[in-house]
Amino acid sequence: MSTPALHSVRKGRQIAVFLDDEPGTLSGIAALLGRHGVNIYALSLAEGIGHGYVRMVVDQPDAALKALREADELVMEREVLLLELANVPGALGEVTRRLAEAKINLEYAYCAGGPNVDRGLVIVRVDHTERALAILQGR
Repeated sequence: MSTPALHSVRKGRQIAVFLDDEPGTLSGIAALLGRHGVNIYALSLAEGIGHGYVRMVVDQPDAALKALREADELVMEREVLLLELANVPGALGEVTRRLAEAKINLEYAYCAGGPNVDRGLVIVRVDHTERALAILQGR
């Protein structure tokens, strides 16, 4: 059964970079990726004690990983699901309800979009990626 709010779903690669908790660290990462022609589609910045981390989905994950590692940044890569949803009330609830009914746990999520777009990108990390992908693709 397809979900009208869900335009597409696919696996993606997320990059996490661990940062010192001080002014300019995110700027440095964004500028580095920009110099390498890497576009950031979505990101989430989180704080820790004395450090933080940025999770992001980019258009060229291999180039981003290479540039970050060459700059001696501490990076980690994870598999995530990229959900392209209609930018309407209830869209996220409709999709996450299907995952909950299948007993798939969402470990975290973040999104990119805005009021002047008809679709948004939601990045989710789940405990059973292949099962979630099959459910959301109607297989």
